[in-house]
Amino acid sequence: MSAVRDKNTKLEIEIRRRLFAKGFRFRIHRKDLPGTPDIVFPRYNAIIFVHGCFWHMHGCPRSRLPDTRQAWWKAKLEDNKRRDEAAVRDLEDAGWRVMLIWECGYRRKGVRESEALDEMAEAAAVFLESQTLYTEIPQIAVTDMQSPGLEGVSDG
Repeated sequence: MSAVRDKNTKLEIEIRRRLFAKGFRFRIHRKDLPGTPDIVFPRYNAIIFVHGCFWHMHGCPRSRLPDTRQAWWKAKLEDNKRRDEAAVRDLEDAGWRVMLIWECGYRRKGVRESEALDEMAEAAAVFLESQTLYTEIPQIAVTDMQSPGLEGVSDG
């Protein structure tokens, strides 16, 4: 577990690279903001979090609980999710617009990784130039929530 990165992940770096190429300027990992956002766009009053589906309990099949110590993992991951929700709420209360980019958006079967990253960066660019207050990439339907190991866990 010590090898798991909490910042500067491959997905985060690729999204930043593509957004920079589109002309967006940003700050990274601002510790003075709730949740230490991954990418901060002060000019657009917007923030992007890049989340791993497992660690942040997205609800997609990639967020399946391990077979061992399920009670411990469920408590730990639910705590992560509560902390994430509180950070988003605090940021929105402070006037920031928030976007969540989920790992499963680029780790999809049948889609080349570079194409998925381009799509995600384009969606992020559209979000930055819009007045949308909150969005996620990809969004999952409530019916998609019931993956193995997540029974009874709400998206909430």
